[in-house]
Amino acid sequence: MRYLAFDLGAESGRAIVGTLDDSRLQLQELYRFPNEPVRVGRHLYWDVLRLFREMSNGLRAAAGKYGSDLKGLAVDTWGVDFGLVDGKGYLLGNPSHYRDERTSGIMEEVFQVVPRSEVFGQTGIQSMAINTLYQLLAVKKEQPELLKQAQSLLMMPDLFKFFLTGVKESEFTISTTSQAFNTRQGTWANGLLESLGLPVALMPDIIQPGRVAGRLLPGIARATGIGSIPVLAVGSHDTASAMAAVPAMDTDYLFISSGTWSLVGAEVPVPVVTPETLEAEFSNEGCVGGTFRLLKNVTGLWLLQECRRVWAKKGEMFTYDEMSGLAREAKLSTLAPLVLPNHPVFLNPGDMPAAIQRFCAENGQAAPQTKGEIIKCVLVSLALEYRLVLEKLENILGRRLPVIHMVGGGIHNELLCQFAADACDRPVLAGPAEATATGNVLVQAMALGEIATLGDARNIVRGSFTVKTYESREQELWAELYRRYLDLKARVSG
Repeated sequence: MRYLAFDLGAESGRAIVGTLDDSRLQLQELYRFPNEPVRVGRHLYWDVLRLFREMSNGLRAAAGKYGSDLKGLAVDTWGVDFGLVDGKGYLLGNPSHYRDERTSGIMEEVFQVVPRSEVFGQTGIQSMAINTLYQLLAVKKEQPELLKQAQSLLMMPDLFKFFLTGVKESEFTISTTSQAFNTRQGTWANGLLESLGLPVALMPDIIQPGRVAGRLLPGIARATGIGSIPVLAVGSHDTASAMAAVPAMDTDYLFISSGTWSLVGAEVPVPVVTPETLEAEFSNEGCVGGTFRLLKNVTGLWLLQECRRVWAKKGEMFTYDEMSGLAREAKLSTLAPLVLPNHPVFLNPGDMPAAIQRFCAENGQAAPQTKGEIIKCVLVSLALEYRLVLEKLENILGRRLPVIHMVGGGIHNELLCQFAADACDRPVLAGPAEATATGNVLVQAMALGEIATLGDARNIVRGSFTVKTYESREQELWAELYRRYLDLKARVSG
C-alpha cells in the first residue's frame, strides 16, 4: 500500500510517498520546494497559492511514478496560522506569517478583558503572540471587514485540505494549537471567543485524525493525473504526526521534535491545566488517539537557519553539516557564551548573528566572534533550555523521565543530539528523522484500516528505522553551564 504525504514546514515542503509492505515502511521523497514568506510593506505573509501550485506539482510527480497504486493522501503543516474563506469559497487575503508584527501588544490588551489565568484555564495553551487567538484579534483590530465577509477560519492544513476537496472542517490536533480550543470540553472555546468579541460562527466542525476527510476534487484529479483518491485526516499539526512516529514502548519519556522549533514535552492521557503548568508556560496540544502532548515551544534551529541566511547574503554559503563542523572546532568551556533561545530579540531580528553577539555583550558575556563560536553558542543554549523544560516537566508530572526520544530533521545535527544528552544527563534516542512524514503515512493507513492501532504503528516505526543512541558526558562541565544559564535567565527576566 502506498500513501502520499505532504509535509510543509516553516522552511520547506515535501511530497513523500510511503510504501507499507509486510509491516515495514519505506519513504521516498518525490518533490521538494522552498517555503519562503513574502514581505509586503511592514507585513509578512505566506505565499499560499505558490505553495498549492507546488503541491499540485507534487501530485503530478506522484501520479507519474505510482499512478493508481496510491491509496490516499494527507497534509500536515506548522501550527497557529490560518486563512479566512467566505461563503462562496474565496480566500480572503493572504494568510499572515506568525512572525508578522501585527500581534505586537495584543496579548496585553486581551488580558485586560480576560485574565491570563482564565485564558489558560479554558485553553491550556501557553500564551504567545503568534497564537491564532491573538492573530484573529489583530484582524478584528486592523481589518474588521474581513471578519464580516468570512464564513470559515481554516488552519493551514485545513486550508490546503479545503483547496484539495472543497470540505471546510478543522482537524483536532491543529485546532488545539490555536488557543481558541477548550481542552476541557473538547470544543472551540466559544465563551472565550465571545468575551473578546470574536465570531464563534467562523470556527468549523472539528474532526478526529484517522478518518477519510473527502476526495480529491475532479478538476485537480484530472489536471494532475492522480485520479479521485481519498484525502485523509491525520495529525495535521506536524508535531502531532511526529509524535505518532515516536518509537517508544510507553509514555515514560521526554520527546523533542526538532526543527525550526523545538517542541519539548511528554505525552499525557488528559490535559494538565494547573497553576504549575501556567507558571511554567506549558501547552496542552492534541495527539493522534485523543491524548495530549504537554509541551513547551522552544525556538529551535530557527536561529541557525537565520545565521545561514545572513551569511549566504554576504556570499558565504554553508551546508548544515559544514556549520556543525565549524561548531566542533570552537572550544567549549564553562565560560562559553549563552543566549536564551525564546527571548523576543530572536523572533525576527533581521541579522541573527549580530543579534546573538549583541545579546551576549549586553548581558556581561564575551560575545562569540567566529562563525563556529556563534553556532556552538546556539546549540549549547538550546540543550540547556531542554534541560530546564525537562526539570519543570518532571516536577509537574511528579516522576522522572528516564530517556529522551528526539525526532525530526534536527537529529541530523549530531552535535545538538549529543549536547542534549550531555545537558540533560539522559540517553537520547534519535530517530526517525522523517518522523512527521512517517506519522502522516501511518495514520493514513489507520484511516483505511491497514493498521489497527497507534501501538501497531509505532511497532512498524521500530522495525523500519534506525535509532541512534547518545550517552551523556562531561557532567561537571554541563552542570556549571546550566548554573550559568539559570543565572542568565534570572537576570534577563528579573
